[in-house]
Order: sequence, then structure tokens, then C-alpha cells
Amino acid sequence: MSTEYPPVTPEIVDGLRQIVGGDGVHTDPGDTEKYSCDEMPVPKPRFPEVVVRPRDTTAVAGILALASDMRLPVTPRGAGTGVSGGCVPLFGGILLSLERMNRILEIDTDNQVAVVEAGVALAELYSQVEQHGLYYPCYPGESSATIGGNLATNAGGMRAVKYGVTRNHVLGLEAVLASGSIVSVGGRFVKCSTGYDLTQLLVGSEGTLAVITKAILRLVHPPQVREVLFVPFADLRDAIRAVPDILKSGAAPTGIEFMEKDIIDVAREHAGMEFPFSDSAAFLMVILEGQKPEEVYQAASAIEAVCMGHGAVGVYLPPGEASKRRLLEARERFYPTLKGLGPLEVADIVVPRSRIPDFIEGVREISRSCSVPVVAYGHAGDGNVHLHLLGKGIDPGEWKIRLARAFEAIYSLGTSLGGAISGEHGLGFEKAKYLPAHMDREAVALMRAIKAAFDPKRILNPGKVLPLD
Repeated sequence: MSTEYPPVTPEIVDGLRQIVGGDGVHTDPGDTEKYSCDEMPVPKPRFPEVVVRPRDTTAVAGILALASDMRLPVTPRGAGTGVSGGCVPLFGGILLSLERMNRILEIDTDNQVAVVEAGVALAELYSQVEQHGLYYPCYPGESSATIGGNLATNAGGMRAVKYGVTRNHVLGLEAVLASGSIVSVGGRFVKCSTGYDLTQLLVGSEGTLAVITKAILRLVHPPQVREVLFVPFADLRDAIRAVPDILKSGAAPTGIEFMEKDIIDVAREHAGMEFPFSDSAAFLMVILEGQKPEEVYQAASAIEAVCMGHGAVGVYLPPGEASKRRLLEARERFYPTLKGLGPLEVADIVVPRSRIPDFIEGVREISRSCSVPVVAYGHAGDGNVHLHLLGKGIDPGEWKIRLARAFEAIYSLGTSLGGAISGEHGLGFEKAKYLPAHMDREAVALMRAIKAAFDPKRILNPGKVLPLD
């Protein structure tokens, strides 16, 4: 099937205005520019022909029915905080922004769920559920992101060791199919063995199978105590070897982050951040949450013993909530700091956590052979490694050539160690081209068959996740 799509005509724009109202349809370049890229470190803007901002699911259904009739590409979008180009309209067409569908419809304290529209920002959800004495534990690191975007990429973050990723907190969804039909899957129940799990199929599909408009999210009781341990090591391998024993100790950490001296040095020099034991070679940051102080302190003691047994230089516990917050915020600011230093590309490979040192050592060799500086850090507790390939001072044309070689080698290394090419950022269009080479042929064929069943005209977010033929 051809990937060429017809243009959006004035008649189509008028039809969209009839569906959503005049204030929800934009064609002027000054209005559409901000929808042309996401937070990719090196923007690759692609302009939509029209931006449509519906207020409810019925309008979304009308938009998709029109798009299906005319075979127009539709790119769903939340807040645009992704870094893989998942919400960038590659083929023009309709940019479907869910920003006005931003209502928290219900917080059900009896069933401990929140019912929210896709455009709800994480910060708003956190605030509202907190007022009801509950807690939504997923935190991918950007509170301005929307629930719909998190669902689309199955976002993770620093709390995934204890709480899991976004899909672990999704009980049900409302979504609109490419035809314009509305479907509801799942519900306010915690277990189900009734047919295929379409809820989880849609989570992580990056808007390529359906447009998610509403979600039923699982909530939990909020932690009463939080502690952060910052643990320096003389060697990354020693730090990573401690992680399985931390998890086997019964301490149940919320998250375990790793970082090396190079990112600490960058953060100190360019963002004025301060870290204890900053001359050490590698670090773990262990986050603990619990209901009782003695519970958390006992876990911290167990983790300290494990780390010291693996050669830790020491264990630092920030004094007071402000110090803890500063340390966590410093970790969250690594990416913005690196992004400000010049040309940058990112990858978020996931490998078995015990293979992180092997992966990092392999990446260092790739960095040398391709002449591309690489800074690495990430989530030690779940094996998700964030790589930042730096292009400062390299000719743009040469940089592009080196990047292509480096990425192919990095993804090959990750999959050879039993990993996958994305842990939490999604594939978008940046990584879609690598999927066939790094996934079983039969699995890719099955994914294409699923895509065809949901979207036979290939209008939903074309060019994302699966490369076009």
C-alpha cells in the first residue's frame, strides 16, 4: 500500500470545524509550529496540515471517521514531552491534540482508582489524588507529561523497581479505533481472564492502534516516609553487582539508579549541582518508601550492609527532606543539562540488570571506535540504561555518519546481551527503523498483522513503532 496521503483540503478543514468548533481547528503555521516536534534533543520538525483539539471522545470519533473516509494520516499528541518523535506528524495530515481533554472525571476511593481523560497532566493527577489520601506512584521524570502520552509509551521512571511501569497501574481504557468506533476495555476490577487483554495491548502502542481517550488507573496508599541513599563505589561493576543482593535483602527499594563520574562532573560544572563523594568512579542512588520510619530505616541499614560488602566507599543519607529533594532533582536534571551542551542523541536500551557492566564496557569500546563521546546512567534496578551521544565540535555531516554506525552497534550489543532497544521512551520514528533487525522476524510479522487488524488504512500515527514498507 502506498504511503502517500491526500492533502487536507479547505473542505476537510470545514468538516473538522463542524465536529469540534472553530476554536479547535488551526491551520496557520504560527499556531501549528509548536506541534511539529517533541523534546528530541536535536529537533526534527514536521508540520501538520491542520491541528485539531477536541474536547470529548465523541469529537475524537468524528475526527477519525472523517480521516478514515478520506484516508488522512492522524497523529495523536499529548504534551509533546517524548524524545523519540512519537507525536511528530511525519506525513502532515491531522495533528490530533488531546490537550483539552484534561478532566479528572472521578477519584473512586472505595475501589482506589482514578478515571481520567488522556490530556490530564501528571502534576494535576498527583495533586488531586493526594487530596483524597491516595497516591499514583508512576513518575517518569516529567510531571507536565500527560496520562495519554504515558500510556502510549508505557512510561517508566525512577520508581519502577517497587511499583512497576505505567501498564501496571492501568485497569481499563476508553479508546477510538481508526474507523471512528469507540471501544471500552477493562474496568474497575483488579483481575480478569475474559478474552484477550486488549487494555494491555493498547498500552505502549504509541497511538498506532487506537487513540486512547480515557483511563481507569489503579491508586495505592501514599508512603509516609521516604529515604534516599547515595552510595559511591570505586568501580561500576562493583556497584551493579550489589543490586541483585539489595533486591534479595528484603529491603524492597522504590528505585535504584546508577551513574558514573562523567555525568557527575558534567552536572557539577554546567549546572552547579553538588554531590557527596564526587571523586568516586560510580554511584548508586537507592530510593526507599514506606509507611513507618522504623521500616524504612531497617531497609536502609540492610542496603548499607549489602553495599559495603560489595566495596562501597561509604553510604550517604541526606539530612532532611530538602536535601533529599535536591539530590533527586539533580538526577532528574541530568538530561536537560546534557541537552544544553550541544548536539545530542539519546538511547534507552534495556538489558538484564546483571549485564549492565558488560553493556557499558561494550558501549565504551563503540564510543572509541566510532569517535562519539557517550555519557551513560540509568535505572540499575530494572536494567534500563540511558545513553547520551554527544556531538559538540564534530562536523554535522560527519556526526550523522558516526551516529548511524554507533547506534547500530549499540543496539546490536544490547540485544546480544538479552535486551531490547527501548525500555521506556518508545520507538517513535527515531527507533522504528531499527526494530526489524533487533526483533524476531515472526514477532515483527505478528505486530504488522495486529496493526493491519486495527488500522487497515494505516492512518494512525504512520511511520511510528513499525517502519513503513
